[in-house]
Amino acid sequence: MANSTGKVAGPEKYFQPEIEKMGREELEALQLERLKATVANCYENIPFYRRAFDEAGIAPSDVQTLDDLRRLPFTTKQDMRDAYPFDLFAIPVDDGRVQRLHASSGTTGNATVVGYTQRDIDAWGDTFARAIAQVGGDEHSILQVAYGYGLFTGGLGAHEGGIRMNSTILPMSSGNTKRQVQMMRDFGADILACTPSYALLIADTAIEMGFDPANDFKLSGAICGAEPCSEGMRRDIESKLGVKVVDIYGLSEVMGPGVSCECRYQTGLHVAEDHFIIEILDPDTLEPVPDGEYGEVVFTTLSKECTPLIRYRTRDISRIVPGACECGRTLRRMDRIQGRTDDMLIIRGVNVFPNQFQEVLAGFEEVTSYYQIILTSRGPLDHVTLKVETVPEFDFDEIRKIEDLQKRINAELKSNLQVSVEVKVVEPKSIERSEGKARRVIDEREKA
Repeated sequence: MANSTGKVAGPEKYFQPEIEKMGREELEALQLERLKATVANCYENIPFYRRAFDEAGIAPSDVQTLDDLRRLPFTTKQDMRDAYPFDLFAIPVDDGRVQRLHASSGTTGNATVVGYTQRDIDAWGDTFARAIAQVGGDEHSILQVAYGYGLFTGGLGAHEGGIRMNSTILPMSSGNTKRQVQMMRDFGADILACTPSYALLIADTAIEMGFDPANDFKLSGAICGAEPCSEGMRRDIESKLGVKVVDIYGLSEVMGPGVSCECRYQTGLHVAEDHFIIEILDPDTLEPVPDGEYGEVVFTTLSKECTPLIRYRTRDISRIVPGACECGRTLRRMDRIQGRTDDMLIIRGVNVFPNQFQEVLAGFEEVTSYYQIILTSRGPLDHVTLKVETVPEFDFDEIRKIEDLQKRINAELKSNLQVSVEVKVVEPKSIERSEGKARRVIDEREKA
C-alpha cells in the first residue's frame, strides 16, 4: 500500500497487539475492573472526591457496571486550579513514589499540576509507543523529539514512548530550527514528533537551506499534536517532508500526548481505552450523544495512580467515529478535535472555531497554512481580521490579484461558515513563526 506521499507502507505495526486488538467484551471487563479501583483510590485518598461523591450520594461500592460511570460527578479545570498544587494527588508528593511533576502554564490562573508514579510513566510511555508503531516506527527507528521539554508534557511524553519502544531518541526539544534540520539529515531520523506548525517550519527551513526533505532525509512519519492541524496543513507537511503525518491527542491534566492517536489510515484517533474511558456529551445537557455526533469530550483515567481523574471535562469538541478501522485495531476512534467550547468565536451571532478558518483556506492554492485571526473592537461591535500568507510564487505586485484573492476567500468564508470578516493577504514570512504552538488568535479587544 502506498501512503499519500507515494512511499510504500509495510505491514501494519503494533506495539501491544494483545491490547490494541482486544475483543470488546474483554476490554470492557478490564475497564470495569480498573474503574472500580480508580473510584476507590479517589474516594479513599483525595478529600475533593470524597466530598463530591458524598454530595452526589454515591459510594465506590455502587459502581458495579460501566453505565454507573454516568452517576459520578464531573471534574473541571477550575477544580484542578483550586486544588493547586497537590490537593488532587492520591499519593503525597513526599511519599517517595511520585517520580515526576508536570504543570500547565497557569497564564489564566493557578497552574494545573499532575504527578506521575513510575507506573504512571510506564503507562504513558506505552501509549506513545503505540503512536510510534502506528506511524510505522519500531525499535530500529531514530525518533527526533522536537516538542518542548519541561513542565509541558509533549517532549517527555514522546521521549518515554521512544524508551518503551526501544527506539534511538534524538532529544532536540523545540527551537534552533536550522540545527534541527541538520541533525535530522546527518543522524538519519525517520520519525519526527512535534507540533504541526513546527513540522511545517522545519520543512520550510530545510527547503530554504537547499535540501529536498522528501528525498534527502530518511523521515517517513511524523507524530503531530498539541494544536489543531487542518487537512490542508497535513498535506503540506506530508508533501514537503515526504512523510505520513498522524495526529496525536493528549492533555496534561489527563496524562499528556498518547491518550489517542491516528493510525496510518488517518480515519480517527484510536483511544487508549485500557487506560481511559471516553464519553462524548452534549455540552449543554451533559447527556451522552450517539456515536457519530459531536459533543464535549470527557475522560476518566483508569490506571493513573498519583492524579486519577473522574469524568474530566476537557472542553474539546469531537465525536466517536463509527465502524471498524482497516488497521485491525479494535480500540474505538475519536475524530480530530473540531474546536473547544471555551475558544469558540462568536461573530455577529455565529459560533465559529478557529480551525474552521484553516479548513476553508486549505481550498486556496495561492495561500499557505500560516494564518492569524485578529480580534479588535469597532464601537460596540467586535471586528475580525483574517491575515493569511500567500505562497512565494504569488505575484504581490498585482493589486488586482490581491483584491480578487481576498474577495474569493471572503466569499468562501461566507458560504461555508456564514461569517463575514476582513481578509488581508500578506507576503510570505510576514506572520510570526512559532517553534511550539502557533499563535492563531490575537485578541486586541481590551486594548481598543
